[in-house]
Amino acid sequence: MKGHETKMARMKDILNLPVQDPPFTEFSAAHITWVKVEGGRQGGDDIALIPFSRVDDFVKGESSNEECPASFRIESRRKRSEGSITKPRVDGYLEYTLYWCSYGPEDYRDYESGLGDGSNFKPATGKGSRPGRRHMMRGCLCHFTVKRLYTRPLLALIIYNQRKHVDKTGAPCHGILDQDAVGTRAMYAPRISEELRQKVMSMLYVGISMDTIIQHHVEVVQGHGGPHNRDDFLTRNDVRNMERVIRNTSHELHIDDACSVKIWVQRHQKHVFFFQDASASASEPFILGIQTDWQLQQMLRYGHNGSIASHSTFGSKKLKYPLSTLLVFDSSRNAIPVAWVITSSLAGQDIHKWVASLAERIRTKDSRWRLNAFLVDDPSFGFSIIRDAFQCRVLLCVWHVRRAWIRNLLKKCCNIDVQQEMFKHLGWILYSSRSVPNAVDAVEKFMEVFVDQSSFMDYFKSHWSPYIESWVSCIRSLPVAGPEPHAAIESYHRRLKFKLFNDQHANFWTRIDWLIHTLTTEFHSLYWLDQYTAETGYLSNLRDESFSTNAWYHALHIPDVDVILDEQNLQLAKVISQTDRNLAYTIWNPGSEFSLCDCRWSSLGNLCKHVIKVAMICKNRQVARPLLAAQIYRQTLLSLLHNPPDDPVVLDHAILCATRLQQDIKGWEDLSNSGLLQQLPPEINSQIADNSLLLARPH
Repeated sequence: MKGHETKMARMKDILNLPVQDPPFTEFSAAHITWVKVEGGRQGGDDIALIPFSRVDDFVKGESSNEECPASFRIESRRKRSEGSITKPRVDGYLEYTLYWCSYGPEDYRDYESGLGDGSNFKPATGKGSRPGRRHMMRGCLCHFTVKRLYTRPLLALIIYNQRKHVDKTGAPCHGILDQDAVGTRAMYAPRISEELRQKVMSMLYVGISMDTIIQHHVEVVQGHGGPHNRDDFLTRNDVRNMERVIRNTSHELHIDDACSVKIWVQRHQKHVFFFQDASASASEPFILGIQTDWQLQQMLRYGHNGSIASHSTFGSKKLKYPLSTLLVFDSSRNAIPVAWVITSSLAGQDIHKWVASLAERIRTKDSRWRLNAFLVDDPSFGFSIIRDAFQCRVLLCVWHVRRAWIRNLLKKCCNIDVQQEMFKHLGWILYSSRSVPNAVDAVEKFMEVFVDQSSFMDYFKSHWSPYIESWVSCIRSLPVAGPEPHAAIESYHRRLKFKLFNDQHANFWTRIDWLIHTLTTEFHSLYWLDQYTAETGYLSNLRDESFSTNAWYHALHIPDVDVILDEQNLQLAKVISQTDRNLAYTIWNPGSEFSLCDCRWSSLGNLCKHVIKVAMICKNRQVARPLLAAQIYRQTLLSLLHNPPDDPVVLDHAILCATRLQQDIKGWEDLSNSGLLQQLPPEINSQIADNSLLLARPH
């Protein structure tokens, strides 16, 4: 779709123009309908209104012009504070930014070639000679202005002063339309792209040498038939400059940690989706939400029609403030961090402050983006807030509980048989709402049965007794995620712990700026390299092997015939080893989140591929226990059936509720097919359908 102009408009009428928000990740002038301004200082210029949050997307789109690739630099910028003007003009601004094509406005073509008397290269803007960019100055007059409107701060007025990439004679001065630029770098963008810069910086952060980076780049360029854009002209000097930037960058931007964080936020505003500094009175907690451009792309890619899982309160004992991560799952079932939240409050206490900002950030990029499910690992999360923000189902993920309990069991109890029984009983405590109305009763029974395990009981009473009621309450109201995604979350947890809690960093654990710097540089680069290697096949010898240890992924490669399961007695299951066919591993309590295996990986407190494979088999054969939440929904439907309301209005509302419940059950079946939930037994589905039909009949 090409942009075009409509009839002339006066500047006073700009607020009546439609706000345009093209449904593309990046968009250009060609995707916008422009209006010419009549009279005034901007007379004859093209104008349009877009959301202010999408200005960067417009600048990137304009830089990708096929005929004239360019980079638009900020030539000048001015800001005003709110309340500084009593009677603002209709085009009055809070922020004013002038963007100019990097091939102009100065013209050094004749000077560089030794032609002319030198008068043609005098700077046109009075800003000096720009010695670092003289080689690219070709007199381009393309430029536009962006105003963040004073009266409507969420809108940006784009004033395109010159849309064509031409010099003062009106002739093309760079790109494929300029005959003098053919065969030179002036055919392409004047600088390497942000994508290539991210690529090289990530390689440097993970320790790849400059020679390897250049050799890899040459192979990539040769692979697509030679250079065809500016990125293909990457030089050793480009890499050396980025290497110098990394070497000279420190996490400590100020001796005071709080000031250092503020400086980082000011310098990296594009990567901050929410920031709230702690107030002096301590009434407002510290909150920082971080999401890089690459993380945003992964969230758009894998989160759409997929799921997001929370990994919360990491490092609460060592870090100054705990870290929470939002994860998506790629095609290999690996977890990718797509946002980090550092907060001084409890994980879910202030989620209402930042989750809406993150959801808005995603939908600003792609209005069609939809999330299927959000997995939470903390009962304090505001479930209704998440539903409102992402318009999706919320599932409870018990990976954190499972990991904490099994690791402490292995540490504090030496008898394997007792470990198995205690772990099974701990699972019963979480699901006690099914048979015991009060979770406290289930806990007391557990402590009576295993009274001799004093070491674990002391741990359980001090760390978990105060929270059992809240966990059970959540399980009563939310569907519980199956064990499959636990492995990916657990793998991310181990990798994060290994990276951050190295003893050589112990002096920095109490500084937030160190945590921010490490996450957004070295740790971020590890995940970038893994995705890049998986997608392109390049640099596979440099891939971190820990990324391929995801038990969920390996479970998919165990044949079904290697699983021995007695469907009439679900106490034990066997899985034949894939490396030693004479060896079989035993899984106790199969099909549950609280299964145990006797393999070495499981004995370290991790979730192994054998447990996950058995859970998959139980789900596929529909021999696992019914989901508790599904039973609760069934009870709700039966209650509506047996006690239909007399008021027709209330009855209509009840039928609507029943229909929605049936849709939720169908949605859970879809999640089950993706490995996030156990399937519902056929009898429950049929009963729900029958009850819904009965409810729909007039009474």
